Amino acid sequence: MTKVEAPTLEEAYELAANQLSCSVTELQCEVIQYPTKGILGLFKKQAIIVATSTVVSEPVESHSADESAQHSKSLEEEAASEIISALHDEEVQEESVSADSTSPVTSEERIVDGFFEAQKASEEEGPYVDTALAQSIEESLKHLFDLSCFDIDVVEVDVVDNTALIFIDGEDAALLIGKEGYRYNALSYMLFNWLHTKYQLYIKLEIAEFITSQQEMIRNYLQPVIEKVEKYGRAKTRFLDGILVQIALEQLREAFPDKYVAIKTGKSGKRFVVINEFHTKPHG
Repeated sequence: MTKVEAPTLEEAYELAANQLSCSVTELQCEVIQYPTKGILGLFKKQAIIVATSTVVSEPVESHSADESAQHSKSLEEEAASEIISALHDEEVQEESVSADSTSPVTSEERIVDGFFEAQKASEEEGPYVDTALAQSIEESLKHLFDLSCFDIDVVEVDVVDNTALIFIDGEDAALLIGKEGYRYNALSYMLFNWLHTKYQLYIKLEIAEFITSQQEMIRNYLQPVIEKVEKYGRAKTRFLDGILVQIALEQLREAFPDKYVAIKTGKSGKRFVVINEFHTKPHG
């Protein structure tokens, strides 16, 4: 994958093909910015694309005396390859995802539910900080972004109890988020699969101030929902995509600690949060 900037799209395609050693017809491209001529030479913009080659090269096997170290390295490289590939593929799938009204992250419920289980355990038992593990994950993530075409210069990781708190920032941070957060969802999903499989960790990912801005947006949206609950005792949110349903769940549980607050899935596969008093009614 390579990021290319040129005066025109045609020149950008040719430059990308040269860098990836393939023909223009073998490129899979995403246009980040379309070129504009501007007005009287002012406000002119370059064409910016992110391109990958559709030609799959045969991997070269490497042999080492230390098979254990080599196996560990290959797992990290494989994880890096999968995450970088997913970041590109997820953006390509945006239009079909919007049309089908289905989420690109099939294991999203595991991430959301697991995060809140971890958070609840942390509150009950007190936090446990693993500095050594955090440093190891941080170094692996830095290596991952060194292999990508994204300009990311800040990677910070804290491991508290069984949750990895990850902060990422840099010039291309917005590209990691993607339109409507699709790339953010893909990256969260891939990181969760890696860290949960290898270290049994859940994750909480912040890129630049994406989560902060989404939290504020959801807080404003939830005001009428909260008022409805206070008036009628129950309510539900609209369908929410990706990380938004997790944020809404967190804020509503904080607002109504004595009510039943949970994520539900509609017939279309979309998810929403319900608030009611079912759990307070006596059985029988």
